[in-house]
Amino acid sequence: MNGYQRSIAFLKNGTVDRPPFHPIIMRWAARHAGTSYREFCLNPEAKCDAMIRCARDFDLDWVTVMSDPWAEASAFGVDVAYPENDLPVDTGGHLPDATSAALLKPFDPTEHPRCRNRLTEIDIYRKKAADYFIVGWVEGPVAEYVDLRGASEASLDLLMEPDHVQQTMDVITESALRFIRLQVERGAHCIGIGDAFCSQIGPDLYRQFAFERQKMLVDGIHAAGAFAKLHICGNTSAILPDMIATGADIVDIDHLVPSMSAFAAMLAPSQVFSGKADPVSVIQDASPEKIHQTVMRDYRDAGGRCIISAGCEITPDTHPDNMRVFRKAAEVPET
Repeated sequence: MNGYQRSIAFLKNGTVDRPPFHPIIMRWAARHAGTSYREFCLNPEAKCDAMIRCARDFDLDWVTVMSDPWAEASAFGVDVAYPENDLPVDTGGHLPDATSAALLKPFDPTEHPRCRNRLTEIDIYRKKAADYFIVGWVEGPVAEYVDLRGASEASLDLLMEPDHVQQTMDVITESALRFIRLQVERGAHCIGIGDAFCSQIGPDLYRQFAFERQKMLVDGIHAAGAFAKLHICGNTSAILPDMIATGADIVDIDHLVPSMSAFAAMLAPSQVFSGKADPVSVIQDASPEKIHQTVMRDYRDAGGRCIISAGCEITPDTHPDNMRVFRKAAEVPET
């Protein structure tokens, strides 16, 4: 089976030779391919060539457009700097207050370079990597609001200006739905939703601001004909039942969640987890035995319904040998 066939069959609860292997690689991919991170973020050919090389060198089952969270924020007017070999940083253009945020207008993804690049990347994958599971991406409503306002300001807005925040998030969601449709039309098999800050706001605010909008995005992805993946970093134990209830086909689990076993029975037959090894203490630093034991434990805890991945991004300092061990550990899971 190739990566596309394996991923699709696993998601449809069919027979596979092994679970899909979907490690999140961004800085690691750029380093392995010998390209600067600036080029990885800004040059579609450079990113796709790096991701495809990693997929082939380490027998991954997917390729993604992931690199940084600033594509949509740039389209909304945030200024972003791209260091040669470090993470992009926001440098200005943030919305000054919640009242201004509520005046935000939807953007057209085809009019903004970073968003156009994402569409181009999917085009490249369809031509060069059609045998892999191709995953596009959008930012979720809470994460995008934080990008537009800043973390401290956004946190206060959630409590002090909820009506303005709701208005802004409606615009964010509308823009994301349009971006989703375009990515699926270009050939993405799946769209990831990144809403990392949700683990920081607690279950009540999650339900107030995020849940219904995430469900709208998942429904929009399904209506466009693709699978949906929901990624929220951190200990999401308190909101995991709601994350599952969004209907996302793939629910990412960070290593900070103690165990998937308490939540596995909540999955519908068409849903799976993805995770959840610690990228640093396990994948980067642990022995081959520890990597193997961790993958086996997580797979068992998920009742066998788990794509093999770390809880979040593989660190750039992870040795290639450890990635090979990680991939090997996914080969014969013991349920």
